[in-house]
Amino acid sequence: MRPIQPPPPAATPNSSPSSSSRGNRPRRRPDLTLPLPQRDPALAVPLPLPPSMSNHHNGSNTTGNHLNNVFPPAPAATAGAQQQQQHQMHFSELERVNRIGSGSGGTVYKVVHRLTGRLYALKVIYGNHEEAVRRQICREIEILRDVDNPNVVKCHDMYDHGGEIQVLLEFMDRGSLEGIHVGNESHLSHLTHQILSGLAYLHRRKIVHRDIKPSNLLVNSRKQVKIADFGVSRILSQTMDPCNSSVGTIAYMSPERINTDLNHGKYNGYAGDIWSFGVSILEFYLGRFPFAVGRQGDWASLMCAICMAEPPEAPASASHDFRDFIGCCLQRDPARRWTAYQLLRHPFILTHNQGLQHQVLPPPPPLFSSS
Repeated sequence: MRPIQPPPPAATPNSSPSSSSRGNRPRRRPDLTLPLPQRDPALAVPLPLPPSMSNHHNGSNTTGNHLNNVFPPAPAATAGAQQQQQHQMHFSELERVNRIGSGSGGTVYKVVHRLTGRLYALKVIYGNHEEAVRRQICREIEILRDVDNPNVVKCHDMYDHGGEIQVLLEFMDRGSLEGIHVGNESHLSHLTHQILSGLAYLHRRKIVHRDIKPSNLLVNSRKQVKIADFGVSRILSQTMDPCNSSVGTIAYMSPERINTDLNHGKYNGYAGDIWSFGVSILEFYLGRFPFAVGRQGDWASLMCAICMAEPPEAPASASHDFRDFIGCCLQRDPARRWTAYQLLRHPFILTHNQGLQHQVLPPPPPLFSSS
């Protein structure tokens, strides 16, 4: 930093500018000059080079390569998180127990960590992908690794094994909510509150799920309901397609997503999630798919039922609050659908969830009764 210079003295009639600057004004003030520290070359230590993108974390892993090597996780905020990061679970430490699910995007296995005995779900994404697509998938999954909410399935780690991307997820030991019948509105409100809490969290973080349906809503033995599968195959397709792609199950898609001529060709992913959520909640209450056609019907029949017929409604036997709640979700105009944050303050939610310290489900018998 240049030392502060004193103001130049006033020029006299007999002095020239050059003589005044050379003879009368000192060039610098010695009292503002700081001596430079003396450096001993014998003590100099070279700075480390940045890590190479091709280096492996903790040495090479011949069994499975951590995708963290390409996209390192964000710095841990707590000492506990730092300790957990110091011991990353290697793929070789995981042992498959059995297959627990499969779909068009991949297969899910129940695995156990040999060193701790903890159970996890390992989702294997099908196919060998081009490097650009692979790196984009990794970036998207890295975003999901930062997701931390009691009503969203936790993504723990990622591996690249045999050319396939494998994602280590939280294990939900009670499976999905597909096929359940929850006719009791108080119980249904508790369940709905949990799903809404997770959905509001995702939307607050600018994450659109785009495939909300009963099979992607999981429950554990502690009766916690969590949103799952907001990554993996959805991310793969989202990498190559815009937000109005065909990712997701058409039976739960919003009208404007199926028919792009609606809503002036604009698709709001957050409003689309609310439609899918509303269809799922109404299905839980009725114990069946709420449209006039079957959920597994052909594409044309489902499109006509969703895009051309009036949105489904809760039956007249339901309470006013529940019928209004479903109506706020299943608005044909996406701009009129309530947001997840607004729905959390709907009377149907507030009436049955006053004073809850923990978001829990009712006892299993009424919740898991078959229809």
